[in-house]
Amino acid sequence: MISALIFIILGLIVLAFPLLGVIPLSILTGFSVLFLGIGLLLTGISFIGENAVMGIIDVILGILALILGLGFIFNPALFSFVAGLFVFIAGIFLIIAGIFDTVNKAGGTRWLGILNLVLGIIYLIVAIFIANPLVLGVLIGLWLLIVGILMLFQKD
Repeated sequence: MISALIFIILGLIVLAFPLLGVIPLSILTGFSVLFLGIGLLLTGISFIGENAVMGIIDVILGILALILGLGFIFNPALFSFVAGLFVFIAGIFLIIAGIFDTVNKAGGTRWLGILNLVLGIIYLIVAIFIANPLVLGVLIGLWLLIVGILMLFQKD
């Protein structure tokens, strides 16, 4: 009951001030990616002696993760852009799968293909909006509010 009220209050606060939802999420994700980058760097450095190719790949991925993590920490707009980019790419994959399923001769996959096409188009539209930090903040606020309301009415 108390956690549901906390979610509802946080949801209302984030809806009123959308960047208050994006900034903490961006910072938390940034630190997670930063620690991932440190781990990859250390792993890559230790593996270079055993397997040079895998070690170099880990070092390169570690450096990229460090850059991305620092970018998320100091620039929440980058977090929104990357979130929108991932949703956009998922939408493209859904559209491609939908096209293949629709032209497939098997009867049951045509409706799945149409569903994939529709979902892919929705993903593309949502991706355009998510790239804006304010819109992403509003979506985070709505999510907090909906989860809080659902928790409030959930039977224990």
